[in-house]
Amino acid sequence: MHVGSAIAQTLEDHGTEHVFLVPGESYLAVLDGLHDTDISTIVCRHEGGAAYMADAYGKATGKPGVVMVTRGPGAANAKIGVYTAWQDAVPLVLFIGLIPREDRYRESFQEFDPHQWFGSIAKGVFIVDEPDRASGVVANAMRLAQQGRPGPVVVGLPEDVVAAECPGGELAPPIKVAHGGVSNADAAVLKEHLEKAERPLIFEGGQGWTQEACDAVQQFAEEHEIPVVGDTRSSDRIGFDSPANAGWLGTARKEETAQLLDDADLLITVGGVLWDKPTDNFTRRQDFGAANIVITPDPDLVGHTAAVTRHIIASPVAFAEALGSLELDSTPDTSEWFTRARELHLEHSTLPTVAKRYDEPAACVDMHDVMEALIKQLPDDAICTYGAGNHCFWPQRFFPTRTFPSMIANRLGSMGYSLPAGIASKLAFPDRFTVVFTGDGEFMMNGNELITAVRYHTPVLIVVVDNAQYGTIRMHQEKHYPGRVSGTQLENPEFCKLAEANGAWAAKLDDPAQVDNTVEEAVRQVADGRVALLHVRVDQEQAEPLP
Repeated sequence: MHVGSAIAQTLEDHGTEHVFLVPGESYLAVLDGLHDTDISTIVCRHEGGAAYMADAYGKATGKPGVVMVTRGPGAANAKIGVYTAWQDAVPLVLFIGLIPREDRYRESFQEFDPHQWFGSIAKGVFIVDEPDRASGVVANAMRLAQQGRPGPVVVGLPEDVVAAECPGGELAPPIKVAHGGVSNADAAVLKEHLEKAERPLIFEGGQGWTQEACDAVQQFAEEHEIPVVGDTRSSDRIGFDSPANAGWLGTARKEETAQLLDDADLLITVGGVLWDKPTDNFTRRQDFGAANIVITPDPDLVGHTAAVTRHIIASPVAFAEALGSLELDSTPDTSEWFTRARELHLEHSTLPTVAKRYDEPAACVDMHDVMEALIKQLPDDAICTYGAGNHCFWPQRFFPTRTFPSMIANRLGSMGYSLPAGIASKLAFPDRFTVVFTGDGEFMMNGNELITAVRYHTPVLIVVVDNAQYGTIRMHQEKHYPGRVSGTQLENPEFCKLAEANGAWAAKLDDPAQVDNTVEEAVRQVADGRVALLHVRVDQEQAEPLP
């Protein structure tokens, strides 16, 4: 057995079901090893798309997404996925084929230093220089990606090492990951603060959630009338219809909802941390005297910018388990606070009546109408994915997230994420309906993965919101340099023809009278097993939901 086979078999032993890759001659032995496993190899058209898929898979499943690329240019292209996984705290393992050991330090073809390239955005960078350690390195990488604050790990595979014989033949077993726990002392502090809080607030986010953990936190919040707000693009921990769901903080949030963060006399942070987005660029909840109980498995509290009254080192799952035995003797009446927080979110997440929507110009439709038509057709456990741009506001505000996970998006704000994320989500949950929301600018960054979706039979509905511009940048441009539009306008291809050329069903939405029927047909096409694309033309001035 060569080292490449040992690596592939170790991944299989660790529960890896999919590997997202762009092949390269530098790791042919690993590709050969994958041939003898039951791991599904998803061959992508760009390393950035492959890395995004691995990140989304990590978000969706909680298990490390695995991506493989070649040296030099391949590694450079994959870096965006590693960066995304680092800032979003997602378990991911990137394998990079490298030049042979004897060719190092000669400016050899595609030579680079993985430590310098990835050291600042990865939890660990390892080079498999010894054949007998290959399996152990893989096992440790898989553990490290999940331990504490999850994140990306990079493993370099020298071409000569992976082709060498693997001595011994014994493979390293999976290493258990510690999830922390809530001690009696932690529970006592939590109980003390909850029993006197008049305006308690739960802030949820981060990784490491399960449906059971979501249900436990939701039940506790409803029982004790504690509103719950989510981190940016983490709105699927609390059911869309729950009276405890008070919306989210960060991008596209409601102003009054953001104010809850300052008004709360107790903040319980579960899974995530108070970084710049939920705190409106470090302007909210910055009082060092604020009562903040933080529950996260990260002992270093990376990214947290607020006071810490108590740090409970536990994953959301471990915390949720402890809630079952947390009994409160008495609490202040929080019903008014609870009800008001919910009302604010309902105002923000309910589509406006038809009379209050946009008047569409010629050859354009109103995205409010599209969202309404789509939501009517979707099952309760539907998943949405999206990336960065104005198109994100629509699913963030209106998509009914009722099952965890059901919102796969990136906090980093990097474009090109939506379609790869949709493919990965469908592979992770093949029985669930998946909607990809993307903008015209965003889609063209990884739209080449459309053929990947078709090839691997991942029927997703792709909604391309076309406003012929980089809309978010235009918005900032108008704020700082009004009336001086420069460098933000786009000319787009015929997206339907592009989709059809790749084997997908497609339709253009530019007639308001056809919205309902066209959306219904698109959903039916996906239900029948086809990738479907809706090209939605919207006016540049109507690219965002009404306030």
